[in-house]
Amino acid sequence: MSDLSPGRFMIGPDSRPAFTRYARLHEDRARGRSVALAPERAYELDPIGVIVLSALDGRISVRDLSAQLAEKYAAPVEVIARDVTTLLQGLADKRLLREGPDPFSAPARSLFSRSITRHDGGPAGLLAELTHRCPLQCPYCSNPLELERASAELTAEEWGETFRQAASIGALQLHLSGGEPTARRDLEDILAYAVEAGLYTNLITSAVLLTKDRLARLADIGLDHVQVSIQDIVADNADRISAYDGGVAKKYDVARWTREFGLGLTINAPMHRQNIAHLPQIIDFAVEVDAQRIEIAHIQYYAWAELNRAALIPTRETFMETVEVVEAAKKRLLGVLNFDFVIHDHYASRPKTCTGGWGQSILAVTPSGKALPCHAAQTLPGLIFENVRDKPLGDIWRDGAAFNAYRGIGWMKEPCRSCDRREIDFGGCRCQAMAVSGDPAATDPACALSPDHARFAAFAETESQAPAPAFIYRRYGGASMT
Repeated sequence: MSDLSPGRFMIGPDSRPAFTRYARLHEDRARGRSVALAPERAYELDPIGVIVLSALDGRISVRDLSAQLAEKYAAPVEVIARDVTTLLQGLADKRLLREGPDPFSAPARSLFSRSITRHDGGPAGLLAELTHRCPLQCPYCSNPLELERASAELTAEEWGETFRQAASIGALQLHLSGGEPTARRDLEDILAYAVEAGLYTNLITSAVLLTKDRLARLADIGLDHVQVSIQDIVADNADRISAYDGGVAKKYDVARWTREFGLGLTINAPMHRQNIAHLPQIIDFAVEVDAQRIEIAHIQYYAWAELNRAALIPTRETFMETVEVVEAAKKRLLGVLNFDFVIHDHYASRPKTCTGGWGQSILAVTPSGKALPCHAAQTLPGLIFENVRDKPLGDIWRDGAAFNAYRGIGWMKEPCRSCDRREIDFGGCRCQAMAVSGDPAATDPACALSPDHARFAAFAETESQAPAPAFIYRRYGGASMT
């Protein structure tokens, strides 16, 4: 792996830090707290942290700020300076601070966001699937097999009302996704509604439809962050995986434009046997285009990925190599590139928490307006999904049958019911349990305590050793090929 690191921003006495364009101090009125908003994150702050971050303007030095705080609170200046430096270095290493004022301005706080009142227990984020249309045909797509048609999509105005309702019940982060969200000709109008609602906006895109002029317009409206998906960095292989020619060159362009406009940038790299050997080059790509974050996620096998499982599962040995690659890169790129690494479930012994806990932190809305507690929840039988066109989002979140089906721990069977981790992982992924056991209330088979765990692990051990079959590409009617 080449050394492409541009260097770590080290906070010292003479540093004059400021928030980047894509990070800011935010009053979370629904929860009565202050947070630092950042790409796909909200960092909760204590009162002292709020005081320190409120003073950052890119002009005052850490030395002078520490002296002011020491005098105000009658505390030893060396103690204050140490604590201030520690706080700021942590944020700098997340790439949320820069030296001197950022030439780009974050969106102004909207009147609507200032009107939000206290609302406990709401979601932290909204996944808005604007469309299922997409020029790519990735065989691991998490969209449902029955893709929704454009004629059923919510209008920009309907999305705007959904955003306002989501913000009113506590949502801070908005993930504009699809399909490919830039396939919407009215994306600018949709984004304007999101900014007016006071939401931190993340555009999740394959990047291949974006032009520089359009990205500039989105930045001017108030877009905060762009997540660019990478199928591979080797062009021929990326074209084969996505069934789309020329995508890699376009992703380079969009990533560079994103940083040129001062927006946050995440590279999203789903991992599987067809691209896993190129992980070091993908990490190098993220550094080269000055991304702040990279998501390296071994895919989960439901929806389209379940159809293509035998073509996608890597061997245990190649999976373990990715662990070593990521751990080494984390150390080498401290303060340069932040890593979200999602391990392979088939080689795990503990399950991951399903979207932070079913119906606890995230809600998704499909292109036609169905509200889901998980973006893949439609793979589960027997659930009724209410529509934002017919019922207020807050009522759906609080009282919806689908949201309460696996919320908390009351629904659990053994061994989850008596497990001391039942309120940590909440039994794991319901969709994965359904895909393997046929029972959505079963223990996630990624857990070593699941009666299905051995069979689940055997899928990987057997299929990863066999020649990979041809892809069943994600497209309208594509699932009928099975």
